[in-house]
Amino acid sequence: MTTPAATDTLFRPILRLTGRAITDYAMIGAGDHVMVCVSGGKDSYTLLDALLHFQRAAPIDFRVTAVNLDQGQPGFPTGVLPRYLSALGVAHDVIRQDTYSVVRAKVPAGRTTCALCSRLRRGALYAHARRIGATKIALGHHREDILETFLMNLFHGARLKAMPPKLQSDDGTNVVIRPLAYVPEADIAAYARARAFPIIPCDLCGAQPNLQREVVGQMLQAWEREHPGRLNTVLRALATVDASHLLDRALFDFAGLGTAPAQGDTAFDGDDMGVLAGVQELPMLD
Repeated sequence: MTTPAATDTLFRPILRLTGRAITDYAMIGAGDHVMVCVSGGKDSYTLLDALLHFQRAAPIDFRVTAVNLDQGQPGFPTGVLPRYLSALGVAHDVIRQDTYSVVRAKVPAGRTTCALCSRLRRGALYAHARRIGATKIALGHHREDILETFLMNLFHGARLKAMPPKLQSDDGTNVVIRPLAYVPEADIAAYARARAFPIIPCDLCGAQPNLQREVVGQMLQAWEREHPGRLNTVLRALATVDASHLLDRALFDFAGLGTAPAQGDTAFDGDDMGVLAGVQELPMLD
């Protein structure tokens, strides 16, 4: 069994990266009421632990309410989360909405259910956030979730689009935050094992081992094994965009370019090109 000291050691890097993401994207402010969506998976349990820690330790006051959506899956263990959250002493609500039957009725056999399930779940959670006056909705997506979404959109949607750490809902009534945006999934998994969370598997869709997201996830894992640090590099790239060196005419005014673009060719030069600073133009060879 993992000791409290060992668990604390696993928690510290998660808190460091979570705190950095919250600060970088101004996720939580004084007086906020944060609705933490707790699914019963390792990510949302870890997110709840982190936000409860910051609620105690941060120099600002904010409220936390944990919310679980019971989607009506047959055999769903309805008592697990209420017992856990009550023992934790955190305010919590359970929403019961039968999205399971809707998904089963609408999605043909063999097709991926994730898109419709996600939309229905999002609608139910957004509505509840408005009912309880929550100013932020916190989701447990981590670094790999963001990178998988980016590559899924790149490979299958022909779009440079990821999962933002903070967004406003389409109707403007909710702000969604992802405080674990910088946290590696492996860190969360290790912490969850040490904490022995009462994990509830998501089996709404049944076994779908060939989902493209899983394929992309396996690719990311292979990259990190072969080239440690690569995933953080890709994540940093999503926060460092040179619009003039992509092809989006709506994002950058190519038609209006003069003879001296702001970035010019130097945007091709990486940070390692700093060694050229001060070097004079080379003489022409005869």
